[in-house]
Amino acid sequence: MIDPLERWRQYGEKPDYAGLLTYGTLPYTQDPAELKGVDVAIVGAPTDDLVSDRPGARFGPRAIRAASCPPGSHLEAKVDAMAVLRMVDYGDAPVLPADPARTHEAIERTVGEVVAAGAIPVVLGGDHSIAEPDIRACAAGRAPIGLVHFDTHTDTGTEVFGVEVSHGTPMYRLVEAGVVDPRRYVQIGLRGYWPGEKEFRWQADRGITSFFMHDVRRLGIEEVVGGAIDVVGAGPIYLSVDVDVLDPAYAPGTGTPEPGGMESADLLWACRAVAERLELVGAEVVEVIPTAPGSSDITALVADRIVREILTGLALRRGKGRARGA
Repeated sequence: MIDPLERWRQYGEKPDYAGLLTYGTLPYTQDPAELKGVDVAIVGAPTDDLVSDRPGARFGPRAIRAASCPPGSHLEAKVDAMAVLRMVDYGDAPVLPADPARTHEAIERTVGEVVAAGAIPVVLGGDHSIAEPDIRACAAGRAPIGLVHFDTHTDTGTEVFGVEVSHGTPMYRLVEAGVVDPRRYVQIGLRGYWPGEKEFRWQADRGITSFFMHDVRRLGIEEVVGGAIDVVGAGPIYLSVDVDVLDPAYAPGTGTPEPGGMESADLLWACRAVAERLELVGAEVVEVIPTAPGSSDITALVADRIVREILTGLALRRGKGRARGA
């Protein structure tokens, strides 16, 4: 285990631009044996070989780490997730450029090591095709699982440009493979011009629930999230967040931006609520394309805060569990 704060320990923190780059200055390890007793492990999945438009999400994990803030108490939730939960940065899966099949195998294996140790993986993408190996690893031994999915797009295509494995097809493949229970699958933030009638008919036939952006505007984010939580109910769930669910004003660094999206504050609250109120077994933030260094990259910055809200929700849930057991 490597401690990035070791040389700065006497000062209590280190500058963001100095030392080993890990998520939120977390201890770093690549040894599965050191995952024993860990609650949450950050995993990078730096690949974008399966995008249909603008590439660059392979640089997302590093950018999110560079934009991440050090430990501290959440001013609204009144909890420091990094003090409540034992966490590590487990580094990046050993991806291979131009070899998506072996890349996905590497991601599933690396995330699976976290799951096997009893920890919750939080994966930094990477394009959204990584959802398939991520969720397969998290569902191992417990499939099918539920899914809460924030996105502009459903990613339930059978193919994109004739290609079956793509960042536009993982959710279709996971449902068809029996990894995700479609009756416990909720999409939030859909808008724009894709997919079409074929994909939505397939979803309706399987009982998938969709909240469009016009639903979010009309009902408000709290009612939408409450409805999503009611649909997925008890049991293990995975949280998948594509940053293009946000309006491009809040996340310009993404491959397929669509105007008219969510505001950052709504998405951050929603991620915390989902992690606090549901049995989260894994999560991911995907499709971040860096546009600036460190915290001046507003897309990487909001992606970091999405992760921090997920961690805060997990910490709040842990606290409630301890209170009930007291």
